[in-house]
Amino acid sequence: MKYIIVDLEATCWEKKSPTDVNEIIEIGAVCVDEHKNIQSEFCAFIKPTLNPKLSEFCKSLTTITQENVDAAETFDVTLQKFKNWVNTQDEYILCSWGFYDKQQFESDCRLHQLNTDWLKHHISLKHQYAVIKNIKRPIGMMGALKMENMVAEGTHHRGIDDARNICRLFLTYFDNWKV
Repeated sequence: MKYIIVDLEATCWEKKSPTDVNEIIEIGAVCVDEHKNIQSEFCAFIKPTLNPKLSEFCKSLTTITQENVDAAETFDVTLQKFKNWVNTQDEYILCSWGFYDKQQFESDCRLHQLNTDWLKHHISLKHQYAVIKNIKRPIGMMGALKMENMVAEGTHHRGIDDARNICRLFLTYFDNWKV
């Protein structure tokens, strides 16, 4: 069994209009084996198709530049590379901080007419963390890091950095997650 700790960044706007559709612009992921060993990482930018020009808000929030996405491949190509990295023939669980990442993967797969069966094994660490810590409402990753007296590493709202930070929380409670 392997655990794929994943975090996505997507197009976003300060004031979203009805025609603004979020699309994944970065996949960041860390692979952890059943012995709590980090096996490898995956990080890739994606060129959005519906709204190829990033908003100023999005660039500021994520630090992802227009040049990053302009030079990237499209979702279908990058997703295939991600699935090859995961090796979806093996047993794996996708783990993210909340359900947003799974829902955004589903949305982008629908947009590009791609199968979503590979998403069926997913858990929300955010919601399980609330149960583990016996807190009433799930909290964000930054709040969980603070609760654990951990300092966030890297840049918040960058997929690979957030995946690494989520992985630190995941490893702290490795034996407590229900998969």
